[in-house]
Amino acid sequence: MDSPGVGFAVIYRWRIRSGMEDQFQQAWATITKSFIETRNALGSRLHKAADGSWIAYAQWPTRQAWDKSRELGPSDPGAAALMVEADEESFEPTLLHPVNDYLISD
Repeated sequence: MDSPGVGFAVIYRWRIRSGMEDQFQQAWATITKSFIETRNALGSRLHKAADGSWIAYAQWPTRQAWDKSRELGPSDPGAAALMVEADEESFEPTLLHPVNDYLISD
């Protein structure tokens, strides 16, 4: 199914310092909620992969909305600093343009 209305998605990936997982999760949740409330983001999901890395999948209405948010800087500088502190390694975001969508949202 061609899905032009689904928007734009980004995959983020990190390795988190041992013992700082809760800090990272709380900061990630704060930033995600702030993006939804102030930057028109469509939400995000955070996952822990079998290899121990942490992966988030975030959706935005458009690539332009994501670019604009990045230009504005952190929506919550305190939470962003907590994420960076917990981050042992981060990887470049993977940008995704949806082609087919069969994800159930309810």
